[in-house]
Amino acid sequence: MEGHVQPGAYKDVVLFLATAGVVVPIFRQWRISPILGFLGAGVVLGPYGLGSLAHEVQWLGAFTIENPDELAQLAEFGVVFLLFAIGLELSWERLRSLRRYVFGLGALQVLLCLTATALAAYAVGQPPGAAIAIGAALALSSTAIVMPILAEQKRQHSMAGRATFSVLLFQDLAVAPILITLTLMGRRSDEPWSPTMLWSLLPAVLGMAALFLFGRILLRPMLRSVARAKSEELFVAACLLVVIGAGMVSALTGLSMALGAFVAGLLLAETEFRHEVQTRVEPFKGLLLGLFFISVGIGLNVPLLLERPLVILGSAVGLVTLNIAIVFGLARLFRLKSRSAIEAALLLAGAGEFAFVILGQAMDQGIVDRTSGQTALVAATLSMFSIPFLAQLSLRLGGRKVTPAELPQEAEGERPAEPRVLVVGYGRVGRLVGDMLKRHELAWVAAELDPRLVEQGRRAGEQIYFGDAARAEFLMRCGLADAPALVVTMDDPEGVEAIVAVARELRPDLTIVARARDARHAQRLYDLGATDAVPETVEASLQLSEAVLVEIGVPMGLVIASIHERRDEFRKALNRPESLGGRSRRFQREREE
Repeated sequence: MEGHVQPGAYKDVVLFLATAGVVVPIFRQWRISPILGFLGAGVVLGPYGLGSLAHEVQWLGAFTIENPDELAQLAEFGVVFLLFAIGLELSWERLRSLRRYVFGLGALQVLLCLTATALAAYAVGQPPGAAIAIGAALALSSTAIVMPILAEQKRQHSMAGRATFSVLLFQDLAVAPILITLTLMGRRSDEPWSPTMLWSLLPAVLGMAALFLFGRILLRPMLRSVARAKSEELFVAACLLVVIGAGMVSALTGLSMALGAFVAGLLLAETEFRHEVQTRVEPFKGLLLGLFFISVGIGLNVPLLLERPLVILGSAVGLVTLNIAIVFGLARLFRLKSRSAIEAALLLAGAGEFAFVILGQAMDQGIVDRTSGQTALVAATLSMFSIPFLAQLSLRLGGRKVTPAELPQEAEGERPAEPRVLVVGYGRVGRLVGDMLKRHELAWVAAELDPRLVEQGRRAGEQIYFGDAARAEFLMRCGLADAPALVVTMDDPEGVEAIVAVARELRPDLTIVARARDARHAQRLYDLGATDAVPETVEASLQLSEAVLVEIGVPMGLVIASIHERRDEFRKALNRPESLGGRSRRFQREREE
C-alpha cells in the first residue's frame, strides 16, 4: 500500500525543529535568551528574509517557511501555555508577600507607561482608541526574556530582582483585563454602553462562570481519576485537555484562549496536582513559545523598517528611554536604592511578548490600522532584541552580590519561607516520618504517586503533591533546592534508587535518608549517594532483639548500647563508618564554611 505522505507538507515543521535544535544550545552557551534566537531565525526564514531571495535562488526555498499563516495558528498556543503556566505559579501567599510591589509599583508602572505611550501615539495622529491599544501593548515587558536572565545572573532574590518580578507579575495579571477591554472596544457601536453591547457580553460572562464552576467541582476529581489509571500518557493528555479545552471555551464565548488557560492555571494552582501538571506542560510551553517567537519574526516587516528607519528606530529608542525613566522614578519612590532602581529600570525597558498578542487583536478588530500596528510591532521587536544587552549593563550598574541590606524594606517584617524536609512516599512509613517531623516542629512536604494516599493526606491537612519524584523537575518544584533533607520511604527498590540518584546529582550536599529492602539494597543506595540507608530486615531484627532482651530482664541501658553498637558494625560492614548524625554534622560544617 502506497503512502500518501507529502514531504513538502511537513517542511515548515522540520525547519522549526531544526531551528530549535540549533538555536537553543548555541544561545544557552552564549548565555543569551533563546527567544532572541527564535526571533532572528523567524526573520531569516520568513518571507522578508530568505523568502525574498527564493525567486532568484531556487534552492533557498528549501530553507524558507512557506505557510506562515498555518504556522501562526499553531504558534498561538505558545501564549496560551505561557499564561496557563503563569496561572499555575500564582498563589495568594506569593501575592501577599509582595503585595506592596505588585499592586503598588507594578500597577503604577503599567498605568504611567500606558498613559505616556498612549499620549505620544495620540500626539503623532493616532485616534484615541488606537493610542490606548498601542500604549497598553508597549507598556508590558517580556517575562519570557527577563526572568531567565535574572535566574542566570542569580539576581532574582536581590532588591532589583524582587521588584522586577513584582512588576512582571502585575503585568501578567493585567493582560487579561487589557484583552477584555480590547474586545469591548472592538464591539463598540454608536452608543458605546448600549443594552445591545451589554447583552453581547453575556456569553463571555457565562463562559467564565462555566470555567470556574468546572474548575471548582470537576477538575480535581477528573485528574484524580486519571491519576488512578497510572498512565503517564493519559495524564499528559488530560493536562493538554485542560489547557486547550479551557482556551476553546474562552474563545467560543468571545474572549481569548489565553485568558481561559490563565483561569485554568489559577484553579489548578491550589491542588495537589500542581507540580506534576507544571512538569508535564513545561516542554510543550517551551516548544510552542519558540514557535510563537519564530512566527513573530516571520511577521516582522523588514521592508517597513528599511522604508521608515528613522520613525521605527526613534520609536524603539523612545520606548526604551521612556520606560527607563518611569520605572527608575517609581522605584526610587518606593525606596529602592539608586543602583537597584536603575537595574530594575533597564530590565523592564523593552517591550514584551504580549505586545504581539495585544496589537494583533487590536488590528484584527480594526482598533489599530495595519500600518501603525506593524510600525509599533517592529519597534517593540527591536526593543526586545536590546533586553540582553540592557541586562548586562544593569548587572554592571547593580550589585553583583546579594546582601541582607539589599532586601526590600517591605520584606523586613516578612519571614522567608521555611525550608521543608521532603518526604517521598506517604504510605505507613511516610506518615510516621511526617508525624515525627511534626512533633519536633520541623516543616515538611510530601510527594506521592498514589492518588488515594494523596487524597487522604490532603483531607488530614497535610501538604502533599501528586507526582513522580524520580523526575528532576518535579523534585525541584517540590522545594529540593532548599530542603535540609530528603527522606525516601517508598516500598519500591528500583524507584528508591532512581530518586536517590537524581537527588544526589541535583544536591551534592543534601542529607538523603532512604528506605532499603535489605543489606544488599542498602549498599547500592550508598553507592548512589545516600547519606544513610535503613534496611527493613536489619532494623526489624534489631527491634526484635531489643524487645526480647528487655523482656527477659537485661537492663535497658545495656540493650540500647548493644543495639547502637551492632548498628555501627553493620554500617562499617557496608564501608560507611560514619553514623547518620556524624555525616549530617559534617555536611552542616561544610555548608557553613
